[in-house]
Amino acid sequence: MKKLIQFELRKIFSKRLTQVILAVLLLLSVFFGFSTYQNMYAFDGINNEGTGRTAVEIDKSIAEEYEGMLTDEKVQQMMADFKPTQDLHGMNAAYLYNNAMQSALFRNFSDLDGNWNGLSVSDVFGNEEIKIGYTYGWLETSQNMVRIFIILSLAIVVMTAPVFSGEYGGVDSIILTSKYGKTKCAAAKIIGSVLAALIVTAAVSAINLIYAYILYGSSGLDCSILFAPAGFVEGYIPFNITCATLLKYQILLAFTGAISITGVTLVLSAVCKSQMIALVASAAIYLFPVMLPISETSPLFRIITLLPLYHAQFVSLMSVAQMGSGVLYAIMAVPVALIFMGVGVVFSRSFFAKHQVS
Repeated sequence: MKKLIQFELRKIFSKRLTQVILAVLLLLSVFFGFSTYQNMYAFDGINNEGTGRTAVEIDKSIAEEYEGMLTDEKVQQMMADFKPTQDLHGMNAAYLYNNAMQSALFRNFSDLDGNWNGLSVSDVFGNEEIKIGYTYGWLETSQNMVRIFIILSLAIVVMTAPVFSGEYGGVDSIILTSKYGKTKCAAAKIIGSVLAALIVTAAVSAINLIYAYILYGSSGLDCSILFAPAGFVEGYIPFNITCATLLKYQILLAFTGAISITGVTLVLSAVCKSQMIALVASAAIYLFPVMLPISETSPLFRIITLLPLYHAQFVSLMSVAQMGSGVLYAIMAVPVALIFMGVGVVFSRSFFAKHQVS
């Protein structure tokens, strides 16, 4: 069985299309990370202004002045320090961006003109203890990984679609089935597919995290995502978790999404005798939820967010209300992924077993 699994893994990773799409994933990871880094901007309100590395250094130096637990006194100090000196020409000060700390402050504590809106820390965040610091780089990394993980899921479809459909009528299938039997061959294909999906997901996650660490360091990983600059989708996640916890959930959901889409694709690969049909059908099913006219207020939304696409997109799933004992609803993606995989195993083996090798 070990040799069969190794054989299946070699087949998956030796395909030219698989190699191309994995290379694209690597290049996109580097491109998104570098592009985001180069396009960063920061101005300290006095005389330091810059983009790219300079902006990161400015943001970090500002964050060091105020890092720690957010208090009412600290809010007043920052409101005085970041008070707008230019005419906003009617623009809402919440959308003014000089640096990441100022933007996060104005998003929560500024009125239209950039003055204190009268709210206290407890008014905005309740009884939560909010630790602030440099989170900008890691939040940008999280946003980039949403796009990367969606592409990753489609890459897994490309890798997995030919596993069964590509064997129908093939010489390898006849030889291996004669030697090992259909049951072992099917099991090896399933295990090889799952391992390939997990390996690629782990590699892509590691590359993005290591690259982000090189660019931004570990600053801000222990800080709250609630005190984030305007415009971040992570700002819509209503729970007080740190950047590190956010990334852990995101990567966990990348793995559950990879397992889920592997289960779906295995079934279609076993059903379809054409690799192209299996690939297109799997990709269509994966992307189908975006076309459903279901709002976040609908009771069906909690179910829809458990589909594989939303594992990679992750923000909607993370935004659903907590379950009992403060457990995030997103953890439900784990049993759902196992269900998808279980269905994939049972049905793909069944369909493959019915195929008559001649």
